[in-house]
Amino acid sequence: MLSTLGGNELSALVGLMGGTLLGLAARMGRFCTLGAIEDATYGGSQIRIRMWAIALGLSIVAVHFCTHYEIFNSLDSLYLSNEWNPYAAIFGGLLFGYGMSICGNCGYGALARLGGGDLRSFVIVLVMGVSAYATISGPLAKVRLNLFPVIPLESSTPPSLSYLGSQALGINSAAVGSIIGIIFLIYGLFNWKNKMKLNSIFWSVIVAVAIVGGWIGTSWVATSTYEPIGIQSFTFVAPVGEAILYAMYGSAINIKFGIGAVLGVLIGAFFGSIIKGHFRWEACEDPRELKRQILGASIMGVGAVISLGCSVGQGLTAFSTLSYSAPLTLLSIYFGARIGLFQLIEGFQRAE
Repeated sequence: MLSTLGGNELSALVGLMGGTLLGLAARMGRFCTLGAIEDATYGGSQIRIRMWAIALGLSIVAVHFCTHYEIFNSLDSLYLSNEWNPYAAIFGGLLFGYGMSICGNCGYGALARLGGGDLRSFVIVLVMGVSAYATISGPLAKVRLNLFPVIPLESSTPPSLSYLGSQALGINSAAVGSIIGIIFLIYGLFNWKNKMKLNSIFWSVIVAVAIVGGWIGTSWVATSTYEPIGIQSFTFVAPVGEAILYAMYGSAINIKFGIGAVLGVLIGAFFGSIIKGHFRWEACEDPRELKRQILGASIMGVGAVISLGCSVGQGLTAFSTLSYSAPLTLLSIYFGARIGLFQLIEGFQRAE
């Protein structure tokens, strides 16, 4: 059966399978970026932050292992084949984090909620996808490229912390990556304040499997077919826009990895919510809430395109390659989200 599929279809199938795992992790494991920040800031719990660390640590170790043994080459990825731009990482990350907190979810979280019957997230998904494509190839594209150009890598040294460490310490880049990954794992697994449960660890591992599986799967497709398929893994802003376009012009454009990933998250989230008994239809009853969600989703779409990734795209996928942009973007997303949460929960007005 697989032999009848072309490269784009196979790539979309890889995205579908990994996206389904991510959808299940969101609904059954409560794996969520904004939820992790909220818990750590206002809930006194680092469980979901540490789940993120476990998934990230495993992804880093696995990606560097695979690159070392030539299972795939992370240097061919978007994040390591272009010059990194710290201004784009900071500005885009701040925009994305702020928009995420204002609308109440990132792209991945909105898809997971939509799969559980939350129709409010349908608005977020639509607005974010349109906003992203307005920034990629629409009226905002020229402004973006003038302010934050994407320049192919000219240096012989890739913009990766593992390669930087390799040059500084004189050891293999895979060893440097593994050391950094293990540090994240130690933080995630060992903390006396919030003991990790096996369920949380399990779903963190599933997220890592999806991220690494995306890299391996698309690399296999790229080397097994004649179609120009780039190696990639999961991100959830531009692919939402691609999925909207595909829904409208499916006969005119090719299906892609990201489209399969979007559909996969919806499927996984649906079944996860059914299994947990959480599926229910919800809608927005407050016009002010709807206005905030539209505004936040618009900002989020623009920010993710500028920073070349969302909380998953930069925070897990790019971070698994240890690209320079990933930690800076993730930190900017965190501070942007903190600003938005402060505005929503505490307000900017000075107390009388």
